[in-house]
Amino acid sequence: MNIYSKKQKWKFLLLVVAIIIGVSTFLITNNLAQKLAVEERKKVELWALGMRQLSALDNEEKDYTFILEVIKNNETVPVILTNKEGQIISSRNLDPHHENDQEYLEKQLEKMKSDNDPIEITLLDGNMNFIYYKESILLTRLFYFPIIQFGVISLFLIVSYIAFSSSRKSEQNQVWVGMSKETAHQLGTPTSSLMASLELMRMKNVDEKIVSEFEKDVIRLEKITERFSKIGSAPKLEKQDIIEVLLNTIKYIKARSSGKINFICNFSENDQILVPFNPSLFEWVVENLLKNAIDSIHGSGNITINIDDRIQYLFIDVIDEGKGIPKSKYKTIFQPGYTTRQRGWGLGLSLSKRIIEIYHAGKIFVNHSEPDKGTNMRIVLKKQ
Repeated sequence: MNIYSKKQKWKFLLLVVAIIIGVSTFLITNNLAQKLAVEERKKVELWALGMRQLSALDNEEKDYTFILEVIKNNETVPVILTNKEGQIISSRNLDPHHENDQEYLEKQLEKMKSDNDPIEITLLDGNMNFIYYKESILLTRLFYFPIIQFGVISLFLIVSYIAFSSSRKSEQNQVWVGMSKETAHQLGTPTSSLMASLELMRMKNVDEKIVSEFEKDVIRLEKITERFSKIGSAPKLEKQDIIEVLLNTIKYIKARSSGKINFICNFSENDQILVPFNPSLFEWVVENLLKNAIDSIHGSGNITINIDDRIQYLFIDVIDEGKGIPKSKYKTIFQPGYTTRQRGWGLGLSLSKRIIEIYHAGKIFVNHSEPDKGTNMRIVLKKQ
């Protein structure tokens, strides 16, 4: 279990909690809206009852104050009263600016017919009137409230995630720069001492084979120091032959790997492809990919390096016959700290991604992988 697997679980848990909160809010609000809709229909039915009772009263009767109050108190639910032929008699709680606009009233009536069943009123003379109504503004707002709330919460989460990611990337950049400069500084002093020791060995006529091997290690340390010194600042990219760098890197790794690992290069040393890149940093990326390919192979197997030279881009594939990478880990493997080995810091692929995508404006990703069959890692570089 590594730190990024734990983070993924926490992110998933927080997402589940957010969904539960959102769904719960929606269900509760929806339940309230349904109850309010029932109450509004009861209010319209009461209003209809008042209209019915008012029509049944004789002019001589005096006690109709309560009925008028019931009719008057409907100030929220929009209603339209029609006769049995569908002609509009009166309306209430609609837009006051269009209360005399027949076309507007007709459109509102059609909407009410589609929304709710009408309430019938039988008048004293036996004629039928119908009351049509639609949801009040309050109910409509309540219906859309959870949707708006969910949208606001989603927007807040997205903005927060972007802000958090930007902050985390900025912090990671500072860590990378600080770590790289410190590493270059720490390596610089002993490397200088070793170079002085190398010259002293030559002056004392030490065996040339020993001196030669010692010199190779010193040169290697110098190259590593140079790599770390360039991580903290944008390196200079020059158009050079990338084939030569690839062959030298493969040769270096091959000399330090098992004889059971077979390296297959589908290109020739006579080929020449000019690409703007930094040789020192690019070597580092290829070394990381080849070392990971070797680690994924149990026993013996092939590592194939393909080159696809196109007009604007150069595709470099490192293909192994190892254990493969689960699809769910295609992006996770590039996170700092992710590793499947008991040893190591899990920084190789993270550094490689930084070098290719930030410093070379290219791409590095898992092009294809199958369990127990192998992995194809791809680097894409711009040729211009």
